[in-house]
Amino acid sequence: MIFKETKLKGAFLVDVEKRGDDRGFFARVFCQHEFVARGLNTRVSQANISYSKLKGTLRGMHFQRAPFQETKLVRCTKGALYDVIVDLRPESATFKQWIGAERTADNHAMLYVPEGFGHGFQTLVDHTEVTYMVSEFYAPHSEGGVRYNDPAFGIEWPGEVTVLSEKDQNLPDFG
Repeated sequence: MIFKETKLKGAFLVDVEKRGDDRGFFARVFCQHEFVARGLNTRVSQANISYSKLKGTLRGMHFQRAPFQETKLVRCTKGALYDVIVDLRPESATFKQWIGAERTADNHAMLYVPEGFGHGFQTLVDHTEVTYMVSEFYAPHSEGGVRYNDPAFGIEWPGEVTVLSEKDQNLPDFG
């Protein structure tokens, strides 16, 4: 696995290291030893899947509040998306900063999202599927979110938002 730390402390872009032959390739998408060596959370409590029918669908920006904060390892398993995280840790030097990265089924790349970050994505093609490994069990009473186009962050999405849930439309600005 190839880990590239982003400008947001503790957040990593993770690429697979392919070992190929004429059949195709083999690669790890998770290795506890490699995560521990970088001080990353290796707990996996749930694995989730998200499917979006249409290009332009935006999901986010979501997070879980303490004590149910979660880390995520996010991978696009079908289609393509623009994956975004924003640092919501007030004590962080990168507080309110964001990064975005294209994740596709073809590039097999992942995003490691630490606790204290908001996460969302926009689909770049129809029929996009995302898989998440999550460190904590979902706790509906601890769910939170901020508006995807909140000027406090200035996130630059790659295209027009064509589908947005009512819940995400009603998320508050960051306080």
